[in-house]
Amino acid sequence: MNNDAYILLPQTEITDPIPIMFDKETREFLETLLITPSPTGFEAEGQKIWKSYLEKYSDKTENDSYGSATAKIDTNSDVITVMLEAHVDEIGMVVQHISEEGFVTLNKLGGSDSTIARAKRVNIHNKRGRVAGVIGNTAIHLQNTKNGGGKQPAWKDIYVDIGVSSREEALELIQIGDPVTYTDEVEYLNDDIITARALDNRIGGFVIAQVMKNLYQNRKDLKVNVIALNSVQEEVGGFGARMMSYRHMPDAALVTDVTHATDTPGINKKEHGAINLGGGPTVQHGGANHPKLVDLVETVAQAKEIEIQHEATSVRTGTDTDSIFWQRTGIPSALLSVPLRYMHSPVETASIGDVQKLIDLMTGSVLEMKPDETFTVL
Repeated sequence: MNNDAYILLPQTEITDPIPIMFDKETREFLETLLITPSPTGFEAEGQKIWKSYLEKYSDKTENDSYGSATAKIDTNSDVITVMLEAHVDEIGMVVQHISEEGFVTLNKLGGSDSTIARAKRVNIHNKRGRVAGVIGNTAIHLQNTKNGGGKQPAWKDIYVDIGVSSREEALELIQIGDPVTYTDEVEYLNDDIITARALDNRIGGFVIAQVMKNLYQNRKDLKVNVIALNSVQEEVGGFGARMMSYRHMPDAALVTDVTHATDTPGINKKEHGAINLGGGPTVQHGGANHPKLVDLVETVAQAKEIEIQHEATSVRTGTDTDSIFWQRTGIPSALLSVPLRYMHSPVETASIGDVQKLIDLMTGSVLEMKPDETFTVL
C-alpha cells in the first residue's frame, strides 16, 4: 500500500452566515427565543425571554395565571387599542409511562408527528433542569421488513432510552408528565434561510416583539394604543388567546402565525394553495378575517411596496385568530403569516426576508390606524 496516496487535507473553515437585516442584539434575541424549550402547557421559560426583551420597548409588561404575556404601549385613553398576537408554545411530547427496565414511553403534546420521532435526540424537562435521551430505533438488520422502516409507529410504540436500567433509576431523574422536546438548534442554510425546531410559532413572538420595538421608537407617529400578546396553549386549542382577548377586548387584532409553504415536492397546490418561501408574508381572506382590516393591510402593503401572498380560509384559520375574533361583541381580526416549510418537524424552515417584510407590514398597518378607527362591514 502506498501511504503517499493518503494525504491529510487541512480542515475547511465553515462560517455561519449572518442574516444581513438583523443586528447582533436582534439576532441573539431571535436565537435565544428559538432554542428555549416552551412546549405547550410548559411555556414559562420562553415567556421569560420574551417579556424581558419587551420591557425595553413598552410601557408595561404583565402575564395572566396560565402564562400568556403582554406588553403595552399607552398613547391615550381616548383612542382605540390594537392587539398584536402570536403564540409562544411549541409542539412536543410528554412522559406517559416508565417501564420496569427504565424505558420511557411518550405521548404527544399538540400535533407531533410520530412518523419522524425515531432515532432522534430529546431532552426531558423537569423542575431541576433537563435529562438527555434518545428515541430508540431498532437496527435495520434486526427488523422484519426487507428495507427497514416498518409500519408507521404509534406513540405507544415509541420509547426513549435515558441510559438507566430500571424504573427506580429513571424515577430519580424524571417523572410522569414531564415535557419532552427534540434537541435540534438554530441553523442558517444561507444568509436568508433559517431552520429551527420551534419556528412555529416563536417566529411570530419575535415578529410582534420587533413591531413593538419599531412602534416604541417611533411613538410620536403612533395614534393608537397597542398591546402585544404572546399566548400559551395555541397548539392544543388556542386557550391562552381566548382568555386574554376576552380580558382586554381590543378594538382590532393583527394575528401572526406560520403557514404552509407549498413549494416543495409532492404538495398539491390545487388543494393547499400556492405559497412560496421568500414570496412575502401571506394575508388570509374569509372566515375570521375582517374584510375592512384586511383592506387596510393590503393598502399599506401596496403603498410601501411590501410583497405579500394571499390565502383563502375554508372553515377555520387553524390559528389563534379563531379564538380571538368572536369574543364578546366581536374583535375585527386579520391573520398575517410567515410561510414555513416542514411544519411540526425538527427542521422547520423559513425566510428571514419574509419575516422582515411581515415586521414592516405590521408596523406600517398600526401606524396607519386613526385614533377613532372603526371596522364595520356595512
